[in-house]
Amino acid sequence: MPKANYMIEFSNTPQPLSEPGNASAEDGLVILDGPNGVAITMTADAARKTGDSLISAAEIAERQADNMA
Repeated sequence: MPKANYMIEFSNTPQPLSEPGNASAEDGLVILDGPNGVAITMTADAARKTGDSLISAAEIAERQADNMA
């Protein structure tokens, strides 16, 4: 039987996701479930700092996108 020849291509260009993640709290930890099976578990402090950082970065990205239009 011939061997299957599979070719998988990976892009070096980041592919932005438009689907948001979903955060939940369980046993004193924050779980962030994202697209494509991505899951991250963080302490409450780390989650709060991550959230603040995400909001700040999103605001900057929106301004950058507006300037490109």
